[in-house]
Amino acid sequence: MTRKKEFLGALGCVAVLLGLWELIVRFLRLPPYVLPSPSQIFLCFGRDLPLLLYHAEVTLVEVGLGLGIGVLLGIGIAVLAFYVRPVGRALTPFLVGSQVIPVFAVAPLFVLWFGFGIWPKVAVAAMIVFFPVAVNFLDGLRALGPELVEFFQALGTAEPRIFRMVRVPAALPFLFSGLRVGVTLALVGATVGEWVGASRGLGYLMIQANARLRLDRVFAAILVLTLLGVGLYWAVGFCEHFLIRRR
Repeated sequence: MTRKKEFLGALGCVAVLLGLWELIVRFLRLPPYVLPSPSQIFLCFGRDLPLLLYHAEVTLVEVGLGLGIGVLLGIGIAVLAFYVRPVGRALTPFLVGSQVIPVFAVAPLFVLWFGFGIWPKVAVAAMIVFFPVAVNFLDGLRALGPELVEFFQALGTAEPRIFRMVRVPAALPFLFSGLRVGVTLALVGATVGEWVGASRGLGYLMIQANARLRLDRVFAAILVLTLLGVGLYWAVGFCEHFLIRRR
């Protein structure tokens, strides 16, 4: 019941903001190429829905591949840093440095290296995702107290089995915390990669629409990106609830 009230409250706030937006645009008589009204954006959304879905599918594939590669890379780095402490300390500056570099600075390099296909956007998304996954999963591995591990070691359980039965389940909440951050950042990374160089995707569609002063289409693409981000976030939350409950 509480969640339902929260949802209705959030929906009401969105409706109020959209209503104020509509009134401001109409009262100031702003042209559509400066700021379209919500009614114009929703009209464009319905009219261009097939086009938006086509480009959204491309962006979603890029996000999925980038997320998968970033998660595997992040988990691998976290496990390596946990078991080989000197390597973990040596990798820390590089991990932090990879996130300090602006995405717009590396995206053109990926385009030069991988071409104008899907892989530059996948590389940008993976580069953004792996850091929160690695840091949170490493924190989860380190957060486990030694008592349970020592108990299994006293029973003669090998470390690979302890890792699978004890360390990973204990680190799952931390891992999903990183995933919730990473899944939204992957969407941002793929879109930025499409801005730099692409022939398909929602980022490419936004650049083309902006060049033609079609801001209603730009906002419609932003709406699709928002829906994708919320949907991916909820999907991660559902997986977390299912796996944590089973754990």
